[in-house]
Amino acid sequence: MASLTNFLAKPTPNLVSVTKITPFPSYFPPKFPPYSKPKQLLSNLEANYKGSIFIPKAAAASGVKKVSSDERVQQVHSIEEFDEALRSAKNRLVVVEYAASHSFQSSKIYPFMVDLSRTCNDVDFLLVMGDEDEKTRELCKREKIEKVPHFSFYKNMEKIHDEEGIGPDQLMGDVLYYGDNHSAVVQLHSREDVERLIDQHKADNKLLVLDVGLKHCGPCVKVYPTVIKLSRQMSDTVVFARMNGDENESCMQFLRDMNVIEVPTFLFIREGEICGRYVGSGKGELIGEILRYQGVRVTY
Repeated sequence: MASLTNFLAKPTPNLVSVTKITPFPSYFPPKFPPYSKPKQLLSNLEANYKGSIFIPKAAAASGVKKVSSDERVQQVHSIEEFDEALRSAKNRLVVVEYAASHSFQSSKIYPFMVDLSRTCNDVDFLLVMGDEDEKTRELCKREKIEKVPHFSFYKNMEKIHDEEGIGPDQLMGDVLYYGDNHSAVVQLHSREDVERLIDQHKADNKLLVLDVGLKHCGPCVKVYPTVIKLSRQMSDTVVFARMNGDENESCMQFLRDMNVIEVPTFLFIREGEICGRYVGSGKGELIGEILRYQGVRVTY
């Protein structure tokens, strides 16, 4: 068992492989596996292709349900409306679905986005019908959208993540991962934040579980709903925190000092000392490790 200072000074042995983030600073883990149905090229959805991404059909029957007034999904029709929606959101997460009227996948995933919009009040949801008219085609061209359904995630008017061909579970996981501001999981943005949190819980005998990941990491997104759920169920005895190593240089330096070479990595800290770690995204394994570091005997 080593104190934080000693742990930072002495690199730990190599870990089992999950998502490698070396060499620095080039780390782009693979995206989620594709959805079960094949992606649809927008150019194949339209009868005519004249150099722009979308060409509308006059008699097209929309496969995406029309947004009604009681839903929180805002349909935007131009670059100006799109930019204004991002501006108005400020630091809230904005989830944008780029869809097409003939896309079966677009119509299939859209109801799940509507459901999310009703439960995630701190997240803004936008819909762009790429084949609506010339204005939406120009918007999709600017955002480099070539396939639908395509989901983009924005914060502070900057794109932070993209997904194509995903299912409902992955969409929900992305929204939780990139839009979590109010759960019991403490968000850390620097090494100083980590040290401050450790100091706060030195005397209360709570186990501190630090989830270290990257913004563009499929396994990190996959396990995060479990982290949120556990943070609520174990709030009396465990404190959960999260840091994205690629958020800034301070976070990335912390990962180097911790010798974190695969993500997600969970660091277990008690009374100011790091007592172990778990590398992986397995829900059962994570729960088992947490119980073990709480002193509960776990058999596998």
